[in-house]
Amino acid sequence: MSARSGVFITVTAVLVIVVFTILLSIDANNFPQLPRVFGEPEQKLLPGATHSSTDAVEPSPPAQTPVIPIDEEIASMTLKANKFTPEVLLSAPRRSAAVPNELGTAALYTVSTYSFESHARNTEIRLFDLPSKESTLVTNEEKVSEPNWLEGEITYLRGGKSGSTEVVIADIEDEMKTYVVGVVPGPISDVKLQTLSPGKVAFLCSGKATPEGTLHNPDTAPKKNHTGMLYDSLFVRHWDHFVDENRNALWYGVLSKGEEHPTKRHGRWSLSPLTNALEDTDLESPVEPYPGTEHFDLSIFGICFVAKAPDLDPAYNTRTDLYYLPVADFAKQPSGSLKKVEIDGFSGASTAPSFSSDGRSIVYLSMKQNGYESDKNRIILVQDTSASSLKGIELLKSSDGKGLWDRTPHKAIFTSNNKRLLLLAEDAGRNLLWHLDVSDLATKSIPRPITHQGHISEMTAFSASHVWLSADSLIDSSVWATLDPSSPATLTPVSSASRNGSSFGLSASQVSSISFVGANGKRVHAWVIRPSDNVPKPVHGLKWPVAMFVHGGPQGAWLDSWSTRWNPMVFAEQGYVVVAPNPTGSSGYGMEFQDAIKEEWGGAPYEDLEACWEYVDKEMGDEVDVDRAVALGASYGGYMMYWMQGHALAKKFMALVCHDGVFSAENMISSDEQYFPLHEFGGTFWSDARATYEKWDPARFTAEWSTPMLVIHSDKDYRLPISEGLAAFNVLQAKKIESRFLAFPDENHWVLNEENSLVWHVVVINWINSFVGLPPYMDEDTIFPKSGQRWRKPKASGPRK
Repeated sequence: MSARSGVFITVTAVLVIVVFTILLSIDANNFPQLPRVFGEPEQKLLPGATHSSTDAVEPSPPAQTPVIPIDEEIASMTLKANKFTPEVLLSAPRRSAAVPNELGTAALYTVSTYSFESHARNTEIRLFDLPSKESTLVTNEEKVSEPNWLEGEITYLRGGKSGSTEVVIADIEDEMKTYVVGVVPGPISDVKLQTLSPGKVAFLCSGKATPEGTLHNPDTAPKKNHTGMLYDSLFVRHWDHFVDENRNALWYGVLSKGEEHPTKRHGRWSLSPLTNALEDTDLESPVEPYPGTEHFDLSIFGICFVAKAPDLDPAYNTRTDLYYLPVADFAKQPSGSLKKVEIDGFSGASTAPSFSSDGRSIVYLSMKQNGYESDKNRIILVQDTSASSLKGIELLKSSDGKGLWDRTPHKAIFTSNNKRLLLLAEDAGRNLLWHLDVSDLATKSIPRPITHQGHISEMTAFSASHVWLSADSLIDSSVWATLDPSSPATLTPVSSASRNGSSFGLSASQVSSISFVGANGKRVHAWVIRPSDNVPKPVHGLKWPVAMFVHGGPQGAWLDSWSTRWNPMVFAEQGYVVVAPNPTGSSGYGMEFQDAIKEEWGGAPYEDLEACWEYVDKEMGDEVDVDRAVALGASYGGYMMYWMQGHALAKKFMALVCHDGVFSAENMISSDEQYFPLHEFGGTFWSDARATYEKWDPARFTAEWSTPMLVIHSDKDYRLPISEGLAAFNVLQAKKIESRFLAFPDENHWVLNEENSLVWHVVVINWINSFVGLPPYMDEDTIFPKSGQRWRKPKASGPRK
């Protein structure tokens, strides 16, 4: 468990936690208007743009959704956050994607809430009833997860004794009474179920396997008398852990329902022993470092999954292939040979396999290039899994090899009739739902968007023709809706966890877009987030200070989406106008724009940021004070903070914040996934590509550094080791540049622990506020001990010279 720091929290924040919990348990009764996340915008063209899907457009935000009424019995208790603070962000309930039943009349979900009073997180499994819009508690026991439907009953996982996992059934019709159907002798997760026949359901999950093929249980595994680890090949470390001999595997079994009992409402279920589907294959699935359900699927005939090519070095290759394992009886060993899907011309990563409703076809996504983790995902169809050999067919194929659709989906599923595909893909700073007719595989029609705003995070087909959507936006932490994909007008909002942002004091009017001409004459899009009416407006002729955000990736983007880490609304509510550009290399604006960052890290993206700042200076000067500006970035955004330090743009900002950035391009040889620098810089630094590493190396320009900087880095970040941050801080200190270093010994590339995240927010906000003349967010003496540490107290007011 991560170490906790004692943190002061106000009574107001505690009340907000309680109220948010109430708001989640009793959901909306109605939606008078579409929430912003689903509303179709009026397309207002930006300067120089045309009505093309590749041009940036600025949506006019729809009318603000009215406050959603709640039950009268708690109406008097209803409060909302007076100000959206880091405590509110981190302690607000986090609602999962919905898991609807077959008819779509109810959905299961988890909701977790962190308390800064008790320093503990509480997790509940709840049942949402669509007709009444009411939510019922299923369980709030410790260590519960993975709720699923089981023929009208509920199943979920619960942590058991000595590291085991209990599979539990809750009876909806009998006051949620529970019983254990099976105890698995180790940790498992990522459960998927598939009905085989009435009273018989296939069970599939993931769990670590030992070299002998048994389920690994760290609590009962033999303990070594030393801590040495010896390696003859890569990986040594991956993401945030040292790689050991145990590997991810898929485990299957059968849930069987017993005979009806005279004294029971239903027959009782039982779980068969689990079989390791990957035993003796040298394959690992789900794939590290982000394993999950998107790496495999289950049908009545078998299992499909993606796995790294076992004969290739995983540190230098991204290739993953799709495999299909026939299973005739899920209570026994596999019935057929493992089949690998072949696709001509493809050698990159594959992901997101999904069966058709009849279990005979598979749709999945695959990349052509080995070694490029952000290559375009192509839509691949396997028509008949019963064939002796399996061949993948690329949909939307073009003669030039680029594909007919200039977007890269990250999920695809069949509709219930198997004639359409539903896709999730980014487009101009949003993550939209798209549909594609596949009744004719030779179609030249590209996917069409069904939604137009926000961030669709999950989609689940139910009944004969409908899909349940889980989504969010910059102002709303969780929104659910239902839809008939054949008729987009049927999109029906179901529930908003934060009442379209009003529970946080946020509104759609705070969010807008700008565009400007950047490097190579390309138009670049940026989000602009302004303070809400809850923030006192500047007085005495002052204007809002500016915070420029630079995203990571670099093949990523600032989206109209919710985040509990880099949430621009938190900074806007401190009194900043946040400008979040998507420069060259960003995803969602076409592959040419994304791929243009290759071997150009400090080139075109930096020029785009210069153009962005010039736009802010010239076009937004009536509302912002460009002389009171700060810039912040993480990962590649952190690289850009270091790069800016050695170049002219940094002089435009009073202070910089770098989180887990690249200080030395050549030192990326210490990173875990070596294919990444090889692709981004064109080879190894001891080859002809050395000139590219040197050209874009921030460390070469340290003589020009002069802007105050806060550096943040964590010990368990094996993507960009902590030596990067320490080296930068050493330079800053040696040059007597005002600087601070914030370290987290127990965090990885992200700061995930709530207490650590609050510390992160306090230090970052105090740092930037001290330069632009805003008061400290919180007294750091409440967090850090004074003894043995030298802390500079930020000034309470007055911008720094």
